[in-house]
Amino acid sequence: MASPFNALKHRNYRLFWFGQAVSLIGTWMQSTGQSWLVLMLTDSPFLLGLVSALQLAPVLAFALFAGVLADRLPKRRLLVATQGTMMVLAFLLSALTLLGWVRYWHVAVLAALLGAANAFDIPIRQSFMVEIVGRGDLTNAIALNATIFNVARFIGPAIAGFVTKELGPGWAFFANGVSFLGVIAALLAMDVKAPRIEKARGGVLAQVREGLGYIVREPRVSTCLVMLGLISTFSLNFSVLVPLLARDVLHGDAGLYGILMSAVGLGALIGATGMTIISGGGPRRWMMNAGAAMTGLSCLALAFIRGSLLATAALTLAGLAWIVFYTQSLSTVQVTVPDRLRGRVLSVHSLVFNGVPLFGSLFAGSVAQSFGTPASFGAGGVAGTLSALGVILWWRRAVRNGAATQGPVAGAAGGGND
Repeated sequence: MASPFNALKHRNYRLFWFGQAVSLIGTWMQSTGQSWLVLMLTDSPFLLGLVSALQLAPVLAFALFAGVLADRLPKRRLLVATQGTMMVLAFLLSALTLLGWVRYWHVAVLAALLGAANAFDIPIRQSFMVEIVGRGDLTNAIALNATIFNVARFIGPAIAGFVTKELGPGWAFFANGVSFLGVIAALLAMDVKAPRIEKARGGVLAQVREGLGYIVREPRVSTCLVMLGLISTFSLNFSVLVPLLARDVLHGDAGLYGILMSAVGLGALIGATGMTIISGGGPRRWMMNAGAAMTGLSCLALAFIRGSLLATAALTLAGLAWIVFYTQSLSTVQVTVPDRLRGRVLSVHSLVFNGVPLFGSLFAGSVAQSFGTPASFGAGGVAGTLSALGVILWWRRAVRNGAATQGPVAGAAGGGND
């Protein structure tokens, strides 16, 4: 079994990893504080879902073009620009809130601008990984990234819940702005040798089509992306539903909301830690399938829970199942895609994970508004579980037909582990 910390032997990755560790705590503090602020301003589940949708919508518009940029320009410079933009937006929201000037439309506009920056940041950041660790430690780097992401997901909401309750959400936004300094400093300190960039084949649209054509032809990648989109759309609307669960179903305050969101992070942290330990074996298809199905079932269970302890346990299980699915899915895509298409394929991954679920946010908010929070959890859980089963059957059919033997890493992707 390979060391769970192999990727950290690379200096550039160590800088990146520690910088992200600081920044992600701030990101989760802002996400948690923003949801509570919207409820304070509007008392509307639908408007809460709308803010989440506005933050995701720009990914639909820009993600594919961001992938072309990632394949054509130095990624480190692009990341400094995107991270700096998000820092400015966090400070602006903090100032509006602390001065008492904030209105719902301010939050909505800033959420959309943050989503636009994220649309470029995510595929560039993911495709940058291979430049700082190489292919040999790529799966381990993905698992380690998931670990710090979920350490932050565990710590950030808990801190944000306390800060929001005692000081107000504006200070959570300010902390997020400060946290970006860590990752920007790390990027500037790196010594990165950029890979040779191939001459572009045609215009931007032709390059986008080339990436999409590869995905359609490679079932190992296409099944991962379809399952990712369906599960994240139907079963991962925690930013919309958990504050409603805390306030309306469990009759708690911002402190309980922070604890429940941290439970998702705790489960994901447990799952991510396990993924780092086994990352030397490459991605495993059966783990991805099991994680997807269990994510949907955990969401379904929340439709019937009326106690804080059981809700915390179910959200912990949901976080664990989700991160097992996500790390295995992303690892499969990363080790399969050729380098010259990496940015474009990962831009589709970003679009599917961060853009398509805006419809899920609207769906979850609308169902909660009309039928209640438990009904929204139930509908999402059933749809997510059935979606996972449908894609599993699709993959099995591809294996039987021999289509899944294509690609450079059939063994690593786990085609025989189904």
